[in-house]
Amino acid sequence: MRTLTFSFLVLSFALCSTRLEAQYPGAVPGTDQVTGTLTLKQAVDIAIKNNLIVNNFDITSSGARILYDQAWEYMLPNLQGTVGQQLNFGRNISSVNNQYVNTQYESGSAGVQGSVYLFRGLQYQNGLKAQRYAFEASKKDLQWQKDNITLSVLSAYLAVLNNQEQVRLATQQSVADSLQLERLRQLAAEGALNPASGLTDLQGQYAGDLINISSAINILENSKVTLFNLLNIPYNRDIQYQNDVSAIDMAQNQPAPDTIFRQALSIIPTIQSAQLRVSQYQRALARARGGYFPNIQLYGGVSTNWTNSPGGTYTPTDSGYTQQKGVYADNGGIQNPIYQYGYTNGYTTYPKWWEQFKNNRGEYVGIQVNIPILNGFQIRNQVRQAKLDLKTAQLNNANARNLLQQNVETAFQNMIAAYKNYKFYMDQAKAYEESFRITDIRFTEGVIAADFYLPAKARRDAAEVNLTAAKYIYIFRTKLLDYYQGKLTLQ
Repeated sequence: MRTLTFSFLVLSFALCSTRLEAQYPGAVPGTDQVTGTLTLKQAVDIAIKNNLIVNNFDITSSGARILYDQAWEYMLPNLQGTVGQQLNFGRNISSVNNQYVNTQYESGSAGVQGSVYLFRGLQYQNGLKAQRYAFEASKKDLQWQKDNITLSVLSAYLAVLNNQEQVRLATQQSVADSLQLERLRQLAAEGALNPASGLTDLQGQYAGDLINISSAINILENSKVTLFNLLNIPYNRDIQYQNDVSAIDMAQNQPAPDTIFRQALSIIPTIQSAQLRVSQYQRALARARGGYFPNIQLYGGVSTNWTNSPGGTYTPTDSGYTQQKGVYADNGGIQNPIYQYGYTNGYTTYPKWWEQFKNNRGEYVGIQVNIPILNGFQIRNQVRQAKLDLKTAQLNNANARNLLQQNVETAFQNMIAAYKNYKFYMDQAKAYEESFRITDIRFTEGVIAADFYLPAKARRDAAEVNLTAAKYIYIFRTKLLDYYQGKLTLQ
């Protein structure tokens, strides 16, 4: 019966822990090595560093920062340079004299172009604000996951402390039965023990004590493994745990649930994230509506080109008199050769490429207005989708507030119940301890039999187990309310 009570209380402690939104499996193998004593603060720091979900949200927040930077950089001017070189062959138009040439030559070009939007329906400005809200919301989401793992580690750490206490109690409770059993054995050896005195009952009770110790040790080791799984580091069974947490009588000092809820609205990251998401999608809607407006773009650039194609300046060259082959003049039977004065036609060589680079340079500047008329209703559908996204964000915000109010109310009521149980178990343990003390004395003196001793001890033992478990449940409940008020301390 005592084992069943103990197991039930351990299970109740686990079920009483706050419900988390995600489980925390091992992530990248941890490298933190813990030796000596592990404090609650160290455990939380290690878990936040190694936890997979926390690290994933950290990456997501970094990605949101990149998008925020990009949204600002969209408003910078667009500037690009181009350079090219090509080989021409066959019939082409010479870029020098704009005449056809039928030869192989090379040509090239270079230029710099730039543009900047003077007006685009404030899409860039609203997009920048939307991404800023998204980035801030991602940081709140990251903080929520850190809080989540903090509460998980707190629950697991308190479970280890509770189970350590249970091992101590089980060991301590077995000592009383061991002493009584040894006393009865001595009496039996001396022949002074009445069989009705319950030697066999004490033997069975002591065996049950040993079973309880074994069960408590097993539960303790399992709770340690669970804690190390949250920390995501190799399990070390030799680690000691600092037990400096204590239950405080503070039920009368707790604010009302409504007061705690109002404090939590400005503290809890999920609420802040939900509010930021509403602002984000409000700006996203404004950005989508900006697509209905004309956009004005200023642009300009400079370009040049060069070539080694035939051409240049036409230059007639004086070639003087040349003899005409096969043409003669008959002069009294004498054939005299005929000479003709002529010119050699040609072009000068093309200029050097750096001269062409300078001479062929041209600049331009302009302004362009684009007016959206019909583009497959893309802008209209983008606006409709942005409205749906905004409505979803508003619903999530309202739901987050309602859920927080319910969680605060539940946590407050659970704290009150845990406080009352802790006080009741304290009174019960005190009463059963005194009752057992008297029964133990009377049993030792032989006034009563084991039939009276065993029930009294079972009640005392169960009360101690209940009190220890109730104390750690109460501690966790107070810590949870501290979290909602922004004053959680890992002490």
